Amino acid sequence: MLTLPWLYLALLSIGYVMALVYGQLGALALVSVALLLVAGYAVRQQHTPWARYLGHGLFIVLALGLAMHWLPGFYNGRGIDPQRFTPDAVPFSMYLNQDKPLIGFWLLLACPWIVARRALRLSICVTALALTLTAIAALGGAALLGIISWAPKWPDPAWLWVLNNLLLVTLVEEALFRGYIQGGLSRRFKHLPYGDNLALLLASLLFGLVHLGAGWHWVLLASIAGVGYGLAYRFGGLGAAIATHFGLNLLHFGLFTYPMLAG
Repeated sequence: MLTLPWLYLALLSIGYVMALVYGQLGALALVSVALLLVAGYAVRQQHTPWARYLGHGLFIVLALGLAMHWLPGFYNGRGIDPQRFTPDAVPFSMYLNQDKPLIGFWLLLACPWIVARRALRLSICVTALALTLTAIAALGGAALLGIISWAPKWPDPAWLWVLNNLLLVTLVEEALFRGYIQGGLSRRFKHLPYGDNLALLLASLLFGLVHLGAGWHWVLLASIAGVGYGLAYRFGGLGAAIATHFGLNLLHFGLFTYPMLAG
């Protein structure tokens, strides 16, 4: 029997409490929670394959709705009002979302296999290598494309950004894209000659496509970064993927134009 990943659940809970301080939940949010419970119960039915498939299908639909903020009952509070961190940057604002983190809770509770535990020393070494290579490829690519430039800073709302990005953004996204999608596809493709590589590439492409609204530049850069996160997950586990993703975001935030150059 798989052990629940209590550390990840605790971190996500801290972030969720922080989000609740800034926002509110309506009664209709209980509908989403109830449907997630139904999906979770279904996927744990080991002797009923059709129930598992229906459960995963329901979760995917709910995850899309939660990630896109389409489901009712969630009043996400704004933690950072629109502002320019540097004069040449586009204005940035940040909401502390209460809907999207439910994806992470569901994944950690219903699919604890996504954690892919590794030895701590191995995870640290993998993170260091993956973060270095991913930063060179993704941030270097962004600079070459003229999207960002060198701009060291540490604005007043930085610590709130750090907590939100680590606890409510990277943890949830890595649990979904690396743990659930890449990990699930790897299990499905395990009999193929290059099944792990295919799973990594597909998860990276999907991660890139969710950035489509920001333009093709970000689709390309997010896909490249997704490969780095995927390698970190494959060899270092979920913790390495989260640390690599958060590390890249932190380097972007603290050392370069954030989120991007204006005009």
